[in-house]
Amino acid sequence: MTKGRLIASLIGAAGMALCGPALADNYPAKPLKLIIPFPPGGTTDIVGRGVADQLSKVLGQAVVVENKGGGGGSIGADAIAKAAPDGYTIGIATVSTHAVNPACNPKLSYDPLKDFKPITNLATVANVIAVNPTFPAKNYKEFVAVLTANPGKYSFATSGTCGIGHMLGEEFKVLTKTQMVHVPYRGAGPALNDVLAN
Repeated sequence: MTKGRLIASLIGAAGMALCGPALADNYPAKPLKLIIPFPPGGTTDIVGRGVADQLSKVLGQAVVVENKGGGGGSIGADAIAKAAPDGYTIGIATVSTHAVNPACNPKLSYDPLKDFKPITNLATVANVIAVNPTFPAKNYKEFVAVLTANPGKYSFATSGTCGIGHMLGEEFKVLTKTQMVHVPYRGAGPALNDVLAN
């Protein structure tokens, strides 16, 4: 996240926190809760914790981070949607929670358009392919060749079924005509730990 985007995000979050008919002049009178819809260690968690730290400095009140991973972010998104609309609970939405999950599961317990009020875009994140250093390929071309020669032997880890990583992995398989087994995790942090460990 660039410094300019961080500052704009903090101003937007502080502006949201300081307005609204339900909020008193002494807001915030107690700590805020920031729900991150993924476990610790992934990109969303890293961005969220950085925002929480800076927001607490701007508002002069603690911002407590609560990670609620699982379901490709849908468990945390549901908690955000069901939180009291009192200005003391905010959350992070992602492409997974608000676009991919609803497309995969139209019976979600939350409505990505009606149950949330967007504040600002916190970050734009690139998705990359990463493998354990012992994987028998040193570049993209070799990577695809190894997968092609070994259909179904290798797996790919994602932050959950129907998350953006899962969809990109499936697209990769179609485009490269390769076969890998999808292994969903509760978030990118745990997935990355296992990729590095294997």
